[in-house]
Amino acid sequence: MKKPSIDSNKPYVVACIPAYNEERTIASVVVKAMRHVDKVIVCDDGSTDLTGEIAGKLGAEVVRHERNMGYGSALHSLFEEAEEDGADIMVTLDADGQHNPDDIPRVIEPILRGEADIVIGSRFLGESGEQIPRYREVGVKAITKLTGKASYSGLTDAQSGFRAYSRKAFEKLKPSEMGMGASTEILVKAHENGFRVEEVPIKIKYEGETSTQNPVSHGLEVVMSTVKYLSMRRPMVFYGLPGVASMLVALFFWLWSLQIFAATRQLSTNIVLIAIVATMVGLMLLTTAVLLWVLIAVIREKK
Repeated sequence: MKKPSIDSNKPYVVACIPAYNEERTIASVVVKAMRHVDKVIVCDDGSTDLTGEIAGKLGAEVVRHERNMGYGSALHSLFEEAEEDGADIMVTLDADGQHNPDDIPRVIEPILRGEADIVIGSRFLGESGEQIPRYREVGVKAITKLTGKASYSGLTDAQSGFRAYSRKAFEKLKPSEMGMGASTEILVKAHENGFRVEEVPIKIKYEGETSTQNPVSHGLEVVMSTVKYLSMRRPMVFYGLPGVASMLVALFFWLWSLQIFAATRQLSTNIVLIAIVATMVGLMLLTTAVLLWVLIAVIREKK
């Protein structure tokens, strides 16, 4: 239920924090966030330490998962809680202390002005970009570029977890991905629904590298999720073009094998095998492309 407000014209802002084993930093994040929002909600995603207990004692509402279900699942629970709570604006930020809660007013400002439905706090628009480890910068920018193929092409930081959502956005964009791919999923769905997205510069702190997720596994998970959404949204490009290319390769090797047979009356086993494999791969890709295209067309028609 929505929290009563002294000023009925003031938007009800909720900060939502997914957390897993962040007992060292959760207190600071919760206390600082409380200065800028009406309520703090923490999703304790199966922590084995005191993350949830600390957050609760500091006044945050705590949603608990019995086991660790992943970043996307934590976000899903937080989106539902914000909707049930009647929030006007929902802000998400990480529990590891890398995001500065004092940036919350800056992140929600475009929504307050009615200029955006989603605001992303970008690590690459301000001076914080100089503090980001090089390997992370390269990985994030590569993933952002890939994400742009399926959503918003002009973004600089598609993987930032520091975001603000208007009510109509967070009610519509609950993620189904359980892992880190949820960030990409939300942007893809936002693009499909025509939501306006803006970026603002934020401060980021990488001292100590407190993240509980291996950056390599994180990156691979996000890339696989992005590829999945690209394939689902553009099946004729993702599967159809490689299918056509494979069929052209097959045609080349079939003609080559026929040419050899005409000259020698013998078949080249290796060339024929390549032609067969290329034909099978091409047919599989083309069939997949057509089936997905028809399925997606039907789903969109029903909407």
